[in-house]
Amino acid sequence: MSLSLDPAAQDLLFRQARTANTFTDEPVTDEQVQAIYDLVKYAPTSMNQQPLRIVLVRSDEARRRLVQHLAEGNNKKAETAPLVAILAADNEFHEELPEQFPYFPQAKDLMFSDRSVREQSAKFNASLQVGYFILGIRAAGLAAGPMTGFDADGINKEFFADGEHSVLAVVNMGKPGENAWFDRSPRLAYDQVATTV
Repeated sequence: MSLSLDPAAQDLLFRQARTANTFTDEPVTDEQVQAIYDLVKYAPTSMNQQPLRIVLVRSDEARRRLVQHLAEGNNKKAETAPLVAILAADNEFHEELPEQFPYFPQAKDLMFSDRSVREQSAKFNASLQVGYFILGIRAAGLAAGPMTGFDADGINKEFFADGEHSVLAVVNMGKPGENAWFDRSPRLAYDQVATTV
């Protein structure tokens, strides 16, 4: 037993979890999403940066605005999922950094005054948070259907007109529906990815 996590939790979060392609019509509540966020917000990032921003697409009008920017193969999934989340990086995350990382309050100005440095850090750390968010969805007993097949510029203009955010993923959320899964695809073995030096 090399892992401390209960085997049932290991299965829920990893071994038996897969990307869902269909969902039931059971709603995903605001309380569920808040519980997911309140769990995953504690996961580590560099200097406690918290650039992830979440737009919950609930209305039919907002869903139409989103679907027009998705790849054709993703349209139906997003149209029928109980809830769709747009996950983006806030490129102005450094404004909260003095509060979020009080051990080094000067970091905001010393390290992140340059926009390109900020964007790179925001993308990296928000991408970590996207992974945590997907695990949080699984921990809530829901299925996630993350998608990257979309027109990023179109979504950014449609939902982040301020120009300060960059979409990273669109995630369908809900209880898995009929024929929700593809067969499990193979994974690389440990000795294919790990090297000791």
